Amino acid sequence: MNGFRREASDILDELDALRSADAPTHGGRVLSYVYDSGLSALDELAAEAARRVQPVNGLDPTTFVSVAAMERGVVGFARRVLGGEHGVPGGDVVVGSVTSGGTESCLLAVKSARDAWRAARLGSPRVPRLVAPVTVHAAFHKAAHYFGLELDLVPVDLATGTLAPAAIEERLGDDVALVVLSAPSYPFASLDPIADVAAITAERGIALHVDACIGGFALAFWPEPLPAWNLSVPGVTSLSADLHKYGYAPKGASVLLTRGRDRQRHQYFATTGWPGYPVVNPTMTGSKPAGPLAAAWAIIEALGEPGFTELTAQAARATAALRATIDEIEGLRVVGSATGPLLAVATDEEVPEGSRVDPHHWADAARSAGWQLQLQPGLAQSDGTRLPHTTHLTVTPVTERVLPELAAALVVAADEVRGIPQIDGGAALAGLVEALPGFGSEGGPSGLDALAGVDGGLDSDTAAAILGAAGLLGGEGALPDRLAPVLALVEALPGPLTERLLVELLARVVEPPAVG
Repeated sequence: MNGFRREASDILDELDALRSADAPTHGGRVLSYVYDSGLSALDELAAEAARRVQPVNGLDPTTFVSVAAMERGVVGFARRVLGGEHGVPGGDVVVGSVTSGGTESCLLAVKSARDAWRAARLGSPRVPRLVAPVTVHAAFHKAAHYFGLELDLVPVDLATGTLAPAAIEERLGDDVALVVLSAPSYPFASLDPIADVAAITAERGIALHVDACIGGFALAFWPEPLPAWNLSVPGVTSLSADLHKYGYAPKGASVLLTRGRDRQRHQYFATTGWPGYPVVNPTMTGSKPAGPLAAAWAIIEALGEPGFTELTAQAARATAALRATIDEIEGLRVVGSATGPLLAVATDEEVPEGSRVDPHHWADAARSAGWQLQLQPGLAQSDGTRLPHTTHLTVTPVTERVLPELAAALVVAADEVRGIPQIDGGAALAGLVEALPGFGSEGGPSGLDALAGVDGGLDSDTAAAILGAAGLLGGEGALPDRLAPVLALVEALPGPLTERLLVELLARVVEPPAVG
């Protein structure tokens, strides 16, 4: 036993049993969340590299000097392939940090911009503003919330999924601390007009961050010419890109690159105001594992630029083949001008209603055949237009190996649901209204009016009751087999209520059972 309460083999067997309920992380059947290179030897190298630094604390690279050496190597590679190696004429040197993931990279970019804006306007009572297209990643919503910025979201064009530079320009003012653009955006795979906007923001002295978290390490090696999008563009002040996406590293590893040492130092936190050791943190965390960094470093050393080029070519070929397949499916369309290894698919409303395919029903049908696509809700924009509800596909190198089977499954799934209309949000809400507090009371609200009047201030038990009425609570974390009704609720419910219910759902999933 070696002092263990249980045999190690029994513990690992139980872990395997728990993992058996997970979506498969390899083999190309999950087209979101996971980034499979298809190279088992690369996975084994990453796992062994992480294991060898398992006891290392990344908090202090002066004590664990391997951390500093590996971070220099990773940041140097990222700077080289993301356009920051030589900077721009008259520009500052590009420096960077490895973070725990895209969200942390985005948070730090916003913190740095806010602090630089404040430093230039000492004593200003104004609230700094963050301007971005509505397609910007939700991490920037979190950053604005955490760091006290006003989030100013600009509507995008329904046809392209992006916007004209003038739409950003008209929002600019002295209170803007940061503009954020995507390369590409997660929802629609659209590449924002980075060079044109950078020229505008540079002239006004406004910082511009490029969020390349999902696609940066794919676009860096993309086999087709692309508009300028990275740190080679004058006016781009920072860029984030995830190593645990198309860098094929295990979660969580990302890189944040910043133009100028002085600007990047706003990212840091330091204090000597306590009787313990001096604290200096370049990222949000203090103690942190060195494993993801070591794995990312090992993968970079193994693949080099030629290896990344080949893996990206595989993903590019698979993306083109899938797009061709979807283009041939009556009733579906690819949204906008997709760039990189991502696709968003919506209903083709130019065909007769009986020939249309709802993307959420399509995703559910594909899921029943063993393929997991990601459902995305529609969204009303501030200008009154509405972005369509879509299904998202993340394409990886391994996708090329399963293309014949996947393409056939997508065609069959479309045939199964063609002509079935989108689930009506009002009908989807019918099962919830009885769970609302005060429903049906004399003089109180009834029906959908009751739901519309509920904000995010529900107590935990009431939120759980609503989730139960919707059939979303009671399992061990698994969602229903059909997700289209769930997404219909997400679209139909008021935003604050939806967010409150989702918080309750995730919190309950990991809550231990009550004792006694």
